[in-house]
Amino acid sequence: MLGAMLAVSAFGQESGAHRRINELVMQHSAQYVETSKIIWNYAELGYQEQKSSALLQRSLKEAGFEVEAGVAGEPTAFIASYGHGSPVIAILGEFDALPGLSQAASPDRNAVVAGAPGHGCGHNLLGSGAALAVVALKEFMEANHVAGTLRYYGTPAEEGGSGKVYIIRAGLFRDVDVALHWHPDNHNEVFNGGFLANTSAKFKFHGKAAHAALAPDRGRSALDAVMLMGNGMEFLREHVPSNSRIHYIITNGGAAPNVVPDTAEIYLQARSPSLTTLDEIWERIRKIGEGAALMTETTFDVNIIHSSANIVPNGALAKVAQRNLEEISGFRYTAEENRFATELQKSLPPEGAGDLSSTALVRPLTAVDPNAPSASTDAGDVSWNVPTIGFFTATFVPGVVPHTWQSTASAGMSIGQKGMLVAAKALAITGADLFANPQLVADAKADFQRQLKGKTYKSGIPPGQKPPLDFRKN
Repeated sequence: MLGAMLAVSAFGQESGAHRRINELVMQHSAQYVETSKIIWNYAELGYQEQKSSALLQRSLKEAGFEVEAGVAGEPTAFIASYGHGSPVIAILGEFDALPGLSQAASPDRNAVVAGAPGHGCGHNLLGSGAALAVVALKEFMEANHVAGTLRYYGTPAEEGGSGKVYIIRAGLFRDVDVALHWHPDNHNEVFNGGFLANTSAKFKFHGKAAHAALAPDRGRSALDAVMLMGNGMEFLREHVPSNSRIHYIITNGGAAPNVVPDTAEIYLQARSPSLTTLDEIWERIRKIGEGAALMTETTFDVNIIHSSANIVPNGALAKVAQRNLEEISGFRYTAEENRFATELQKSLPPEGAGDLSSTALVRPLTAVDPNAPSASTDAGDVSWNVPTIGFFTATFVPGVVPHTWQSTASAGMSIGQKGMLVAAKALAITGADLFANPQLVADAKADFQRQLKGKTYKSGIPPGQKPPLDFRKN
């Protein structure tokens, strides 16, 4: 039992509270492991997670939470609440899948349905593990008459839909004192800051159709504009900070080669560790679009799809989160899990396969390296509005990175599920510490204000834009 290792609290004292909360996590673990399996099988894309959202809502209602569904104009978003008064502690949950990553829970490439979505970022575990945390913490609060408000935020479309941004804009985080979150990964670590600010958009060019052989002079090719824009961004790469990223695809290149395309579209993303730098890069990308249109005598529209901020660190929360994660520690593989992981690692580059014993370890708390490879998340936007801290836990086989068939396979079997339980315990006991210690909440808020001094939060999503519920279809 992991409970035997939970003798020291975040404040260096004997913690019967931590021990009891972790017992409650284990008591409810079978239900939420099963929930993670069901959501893994649903594999619903962002803003389409009707079944996944409904399942989580139903389980939280049954656990005694009040549930408000369809918040912020997002049909699959919801907030589940228990208690009243201060402090208000939020735990974030996600449940969207990724396109094209259908995969069986097996160590070799084997799509369940070719081309179908799959949980390549482990959000089946993320949403279920966060729900398990709040259920355990709620039972502890109820039994011990703990004052305050506990909330679960069911946030859709993290993968490219910026679901949390619209929830923030609706004012639904305004009274939250601290937000906690976690994410599946291949190791155990507190992540305190970092990640890349990210904006994506579709640039649609409009030209004039013509017969490509009989009257090409009458045509104005929207595809030429798209290709010129892509070429311009390749030149731009040399003139942005090395820790920035630009990537794109052509989503519409025309209808036939013998017709000058009158419409064409490029879908792109730009990322940077700094919101300010990203704004500057994005302005240059717009100018490239203008230049491409000018050269081809076309016009263009810009449809912003999503935008995520970088994560604001919080030193006060990070210290407590680190101690709590070290209390819990990780887990070791069974012989069967070792066989699965060893076989799966054969599909990785030799230098990419990690040490299987590392799942039992917790990485030390370190400063974020802005030049380290990173991804993006709309949890960053929450961190610009509320003091926030997060956890990574080892749900993927060491060496496996998110957004791959290998991560989908890991998220659908016991390795991922064990990592989910580590996350649920870390979230629940950290939440308990926040309810028990008003000074910790005050320190978190003070650090939050220090971090944001002289900075302004600005989402790349235009004011008034509604959630792009069909962004996968555009």
